[in-house]
Amino acid sequence: MQKNTSKQYRYTQNRELSWLRFNQRVLEESADPTVPALERLKFVSIFSSNLDEFFMVRVGSLFDLARMTPDETDNKTGQTPAEQLHHIYRAVPGLLAMKEQICTAVMEQLAQSGIQDALTEALEADELKQVNRFFKTDLLPVLSPILIGPNHPVPHLVNKRLYAAALLENKKGRRALGIVPVPDNAPPYLMLSGQKRFVRTENILLRWLPTLFDAYNVKESCILAVTRNADISFDDEKFEDSEEDFRRQMQKLLKQRDHLAVVRLELSVPVSQEFQKLLSSVIRVENRQIFVDRCPLNMRYVFRLAGELPKEISARLLYTPYRPRWAEDLYPSQPMIQQIQQKDRLLFYPYDSVEPFLRLLNEAAENPKVLSIKITIYRLASSSRIAQALCRAAENGKEVLVLMELRARFDEENNLTWSKMLEESGCQVIYGTEGFKCHSKICLITLRSHNKTGYITQVGTGNYNEKTNAMYTDLSFMTADHAIGEDAAAFFRNMLVNKLDGEYKQLCVSPFGIKTMLLHHIDRQIEQGKNGYICIKANSVTEREVIDKLAEASRAGVEVQLIIRGICCILPGVPGETENIHVTNVVGRFLEHARIYLFGRGESAEMFISSADLMTRNLNRRVEIACPVRDVQLRAQLRWILDSQLRDTAKASLMLADGTYCRKHSAADFDSQDDFIRESPHIPAEPIREKTGLLQRLKRFSKKMLRAG
Repeated sequence: MQKNTSKQYRYTQNRELSWLRFNQRVLEESADPTVPALERLKFVSIFSSNLDEFFMVRVGSLFDLARMTPDETDNKTGQTPAEQLHHIYRAVPGLLAMKEQICTAVMEQLAQSGIQDALTEALEADELKQVNRFFKTDLLPVLSPILIGPNHPVPHLVNKRLYAAALLENKKGRRALGIVPVPDNAPPYLMLSGQKRFVRTENILLRWLPTLFDAYNVKESCILAVTRNADISFDDEKFEDSEEDFRRQMQKLLKQRDHLAVVRLELSVPVSQEFQKLLSSVIRVENRQIFVDRCPLNMRYVFRLAGELPKEISARLLYTPYRPRWAEDLYPSQPMIQQIQQKDRLLFYPYDSVEPFLRLLNEAAENPKVLSIKITIYRLASSSRIAQALCRAAENGKEVLVLMELRARFDEENNLTWSKMLEESGCQVIYGTEGFKCHSKICLITLRSHNKTGYITQVGTGNYNEKTNAMYTDLSFMTADHAIGEDAAAFFRNMLVNKLDGEYKQLCVSPFGIKTMLLHHIDRQIEQGKNGYICIKANSVTEREVIDKLAEASRAGVEVQLIIRGICCILPGVPGETENIHVTNVVGRFLEHARIYLFGRGESAEMFISSADLMTRNLNRRVEIACPVRDVQLRAQLRWILDSQLRDTAKASLMLADGTYCRKHSAADFDSQDDFIRESPHIPAEPIREKTGLLQRLKRFSKKMLRAG
């Protein structure tokens, strides 16, 4: 098949390489000397886990495509799956080298505070006794060393589990391979006496390998981990004639995930050609799929370590703890339903606490005027207060409908567990729509008072997950607007009957509505020419039609500001194409996750919050919701968020025309997230008459913007 050369590739880049550049930005944050040392180590860990998921999902998908549709090309660069894999495997070693350099520097900094990832050969005599005792009492009883041979076939290597591997030689000179799984139930490290130095469990295992294969000489050894393709296709057609329910089908598919093909083999140290050849033949990987990573192959232990270190030490090496505030314009002593009926409300996580929304749900569970609660759920916390409130509402006789997405990648098991509990409490649980993931974030509370039906509608940009609400920047919009409530009611009715093309007056719903809305509003700004303005904050931009329309806006003279955390397939600043497009990337203490769409200037500007990124999957293959924001004060708050991030010079980078990033520089650095913290003071538990905090500043900002517009 001939490549399609007619497409415009001048101002687009491959999504996978764009993602790798984003993850490099995460890694660069760990190199920032202004970031506390343990936080820097956390960023290294985040980079590593991001890369793990990238290989499991994106690289796994490309391997599948390379086998099934090898001539299919992506619409941003015209590359085949094989060509994309080639570029990925070329790019990753450089990132790992950067990671090793940064990780080494961070560990040296931590060592100045006595925190050391100690090697077994560098232990003091009493420490060595402690390690040996740990091995004999805690590890040895549960170890299962395996000698690969005719009577011992190759064991199944679990995705991202750590293994100690050894090249063995017997007395006759015959070589063999020994493998020892690091026990799942073993702690990731042993904290030594003094509670600052520690030894990772895999290194303890390496030290004792010779005793586990005492009939052989250990010629070489290393720690290894495999990464498997985890991109399971949840094809509803597979189960078309099945009488099993969807939840049971999901359980079966999850069991399959751990047995998919290996797409990466990680080694802790370089090994000989003989050892590598033996490993690659046993694990069935090509040389290009083997990566040496001298940093720990699993760095999830870092967060546990930060919590277990003595407080007097860790306090100096972590961010100052931040406790989300109770929103300043909400009164804790007044019912949430009543306050929302008075005025639209907007929570800005994690600076605002999730408590007002939780209180709203709990009120709804107990309020006799509430008839029903309907909600979409994509990811829940493992101990979810939101789910508990829904269960209590059902037990109190309220109609509770939960549209649960069981296909939320890597959260499937947690969602399965909660779906069972919700059903047992009397909630009606449905599992998305056929062929489309439900990624929307909407909750509808229906009330009946004085023979009139009323609604409280909440629309958000993030999941109903109290854990991520404290870590991700997200927006939660709550309104008693009747038109929005009617749209929300229609949305849930449509989802129950798999009607994806429903008509709505206020809300925009993909897979049909949001892209149409975006293209419409971009066209309106194109009509304004140099007076036009577009500002979009999202996680990713990949949808080709939207990209081309934004390029058209740039050619018409429209100023386009994009604040994009992750993948961005549009290249800014390309002469004659995207000269008026600017792409800002912010990587800081909190994960940027909110989606805001702004079109135009002044009072006439249209503003939306949304669950949808500008990705093909979000706009064409998922159920997503975008909601207009019309309250003057809330619009001012959204503009303030966008303006602050565009002014950021401490944690922001600008994308260049080649897809790389350049850090912003200023004589006085401005950190938008720090500013959000400073401008979000805690307020007393009781209402106060005179407020001079965030809300007042937003009112002043609103007046200023209106005058300027």
